[in-house]
Amino acid sequence: MNTPSTLKRVLMGPGPSDVDPRVLEALSRPTIGHLDPAFLDVLNEVRELLQYTFQTRNQMTFAVSGTGSAGMETAVVNLIEPGDSMLVCINGVFGMRMTDVAQRCGADTSTIEIDWGKAFEPVQIADALKKRPAKVVGIVHAETSTGVCQPLEEISKIVHDSGALLLVDAVTSLGGMDINADALKIDACYSGTQKCLSCPPGLAPITFSDNALDVIENRKTKVQSWYLDVSMIRKYWGSERLYHHTAPINMNYALLEALRLMKEEGLEQRWARHAANHKILKAALAAIGIEYIPDPGFELPMLNAVSIPAGVDDPAVRTQLLNEFGIEIGGGLGAFKGKAWRIGLMGSASTLSNVMLFLSALEKCLADQGVKFQRGASIAAAIDQASVEEKM
Repeated sequence: MNTPSTLKRVLMGPGPSDVDPRVLEALSRPTIGHLDPAFLDVLNEVRELLQYTFQTRNQMTFAVSGTGSAGMETAVVNLIEPGDSMLVCINGVFGMRMTDVAQRCGADTSTIEIDWGKAFEPVQIADALKKRPAKVVGIVHAETSTGVCQPLEEISKIVHDSGALLLVDAVTSLGGMDINADALKIDACYSGTQKCLSCPPGLAPITFSDNALDVIENRKTKVQSWYLDVSMIRKYWGSERLYHHTAPINMNYALLEALRLMKEEGLEQRWARHAANHKILKAALAAIGIEYIPDPGFELPMLNAVSIPAGVDDPAVRTQLLNEFGIEIGGGLGAFKGKAWRIGLMGSASTLSNVMLFLSALEKCLADQGVKFQRGASIAAAIDQASVEEKM
């Protein structure tokens, strides 16, 4: 019987993603104290490379000791006091989660809800803020449950013109596509290590603008969470180096190595790699009749959400992919349960070899269920699209 220490998977689900051997090696290095000067140097480099990744000069840029959901909670609990108004945009599971977190903080929460698989139009946010102004507007840049990319340029201007702060979930997008915190004037933006950064789950990169820090510094009440209170955490990540909690030493080693790998590749090159492999997969799936859920132009390059063909046994396909080929993909969440596959091409897993392996395995799974399609069509289409991408 295989144990987790001997299993080798190709992680092509919604996360975690494959981890580079250099990152795994970094994780295994000797643990030192969280106030050791050598470890503080690690934190300094982590912050510098996170600023590079978020494309920001924000000094309050760091890694929360927790997964991506801890990043969400850190952003909300620090900006929201009981009774504060918050508008949350919901078009999938993670907008719903943000709403729940805000309500637990005592926010006076309002929501805009649209069909899953759709992106918000700027006018929808503008109309909502005219009807009910908000202190904070929360929105998901890359909705992992639906594969939708949310454009933010116009929305950011609308939010700031209304006097609100903009809070953005970039858990799935950071490192895989352009998310420029400074250019977009995002006030709080959080992510997770286990997606396009290709680091094990356990840390949540986050950045706060100066405007957001002003709000935090002028709170009338204590932050709901002691552990996630930025007013205290900043004294550890800043020049004072005051103890707050024991940082996950080895996870920070791993994140630092993952960020170094990304810097070596270059942000634009990394985004281009994700986009190219997405286009190859999309062309290949279209050749065997599998359609994407988001509208054209709004698909995420790193998380491909597609409709399951009629009559196909969803759990059987995913089980066969895992057991016969060692490939993990995700099923649908919420309203898309049993209706969608979520195919990840994140970080180290975003490779042409993974695309071709997955397509070969998927055709075998579909053929075993008696699905009618032109055998080999997805592979041929992938080869053709790969040739196009190579010339770009």
